[in-house]
Amino acid sequence: MQEQNTLATLGNVHLLGIGGVGVSAVARLMLARGLTVSGTDAKDLPVLDDLREAGARINVGYAASNLGDADTVVVSSIIKDGNPEYDEAVARGLRILHRSEGLAATMEGHKVITVAGTHGKTTTTSLVAFMLREAGISPTFAIGANIASLGVNAEYGQGRVFVAEADESDASFLNYAPDVAVVTNIEADHLDHYGSVEAVHRAFYDFACLLPDSGLLICCADDPGSLALAVRMRRERPELRVQTYGFAEVADRRLSDAKPVGLRFACTLEWGSGETAALELAVPGNHNLLNAAAAFAVGLDCGLEPEAAVAGLGAFTGAARRFDFRGEAGGVRVFDDYAHHPTEVTAALRAARAVAGDGAVHVLFQPHLFSRTKEFHREFAEALSLADSAYVLEIYPARETPIPGVTSELLTRELNTAGRLVSMAEAAEVLASVAAPGDVVMTIGAGDVTEQAGAIVAALEKRLGS
Repeated sequence: MQEQNTLATLGNVHLLGIGGVGVSAVARLMLARGLTVSGTDAKDLPVLDDLREAGARINVGYAASNLGDADTVVVSSIIKDGNPEYDEAVARGLRILHRSEGLAATMEGHKVITVAGTHGKTTTTSLVAFMLREAGISPTFAIGANIASLGVNAEYGQGRVFVAEADESDASFLNYAPDVAVVTNIEADHLDHYGSVEAVHRAFYDFACLLPDSGLLICCADDPGSLALAVRMRRERPELRVQTYGFAEVADRRLSDAKPVGLRFACTLEWGSGETAALELAVPGNHNLLNAAAAFAVGLDCGLEPEAAVAGLGAFTGAARRFDFRGEAGGVRVFDDYAHHPTEVTAALRAARAVAGDGAVHVLFQPHLFSRTKEFHREFAEALSLADSAYVLEIYPARETPIPGVTSELLTRELNTAGRLVSMAEAAEVLASVAAPGDVVMTIGAGDVTEQAGAIVAALEKRLGS
């Protein structure tokens, strides 16, 4: 962990990529803490108007002169050498902080709750923040997605609790100083950064080691990596409080009797010496019951009564692009999900199967990153084969250049269900043509596949009527 920066040392702060969901969250919180804030983005995005209204000086288009009298520059991971403002900051010798370091500075004076994991961290962070706000605690929070239930992805609250999503993708979660840390799961991912599965596990261990002796580590007992971390920390740091949750018998907070109840999902949560609570969610799937169990544990640590915790969790309606309902036409429901790892795709499709009931499940999937597709194409094919039909778009490259021989065909030729490779131009019509009343259609992936959800609804209306 790097030395923590305090608000008093930052001076005037200039943020590069200020329109991005993560950097804009930092800007919101810095403005709320009374700092002088400016920033630049390549595009004039709607969020920039909100930041202008809050008092930030905003530029569209990068130029060295935009730095003005900045003392500190905050950057996202995508800002590199060659950006004129970044290069000017280096030339001036200004303090340059990663987005996570800027966020860490805004945590000053709070009880810090960080949520990490290969999957589920956005939803779990959102559940925690929403639950606490519903209970009147008024937390500050920063989340890596726009949250419909919260109305915003970052907010400065009146309480002393700070809830933050902790991103492991580039190991920047090691820049925080948490009092409570949640680890939803630990799996191989972001190997372009880490290089090996062992390095991923080491990073999560280092993350857990950031906790003070009085801290609390909350781990999922259903995930081998997370459970192994809990066991290790109990052995190495007996003074640290460690709690586990899950359907597994060994879990300290155990879930059981999970089932759909109408359009909701329910289970029984048991802990201690026979204490129980009935947990019922508006978001589907066992994976969300697990996320809620983690949030429940955080709530009790923050002083909530069990009844208040489950009530808040039950009122949560979801995070953007996490089993996000996008419309219905002709009796076919269309959902969109950000899943971009095989385990996430499996969880999304299992939830879709539960929602569909006797209907079929059809998926349009867009692989994200050449490196991830190369590493996990067989696992993706296995996950997609849970659907009745799976149609696959070409790889969304994001930050990567193509890898020779790595295309979506690596995945489609391993499918064990109906489906094929489709183009973006034909995707909506193809999915609409295979769906029947009572079915569920999902668009899945971290790229621009999300834009196809609305197109599929329109195509279904044309074919089946509204």
